Amino acid sequence: MTKRKRISARDLHNKWLTEDPNYRKAYKDLEEEFSLASALIGARSAAGLTQEELARRMNTTQTVIARLESGRAKPSTRTLERFAAATGHRLCISFERIEASGTR
Repeated sequence: MTKRKRISARDLHNKWLTEDPNYRKAYKDLEEEFSLASALIGARSAAGLTQEELARRMNTTQTVIARLESGRAKPSTRTLERFAAATGHRLCISFERIEASGTR
């Protein structure tokens, strides 16, 4: 029996980012969603809340919180404000300039 080498998801992801332009583009296209999901999870975690506890504070369901944290939903500003308040945070929205290659 041949023993297969295990590769971690992180290593595979890094390999694809460097070797596959289609994967790199798809990942970059989803970067904003990943960033928002990560910020939501971080705020809840910093508040020491479970999804269920946060849902009660927001008068919603755990399923809604899971959907927000998955990055599959595009929440409204009002929802983000409620999320921030329920986790003891303040919502800050900013704009970052996009630098086009070779253009000013």
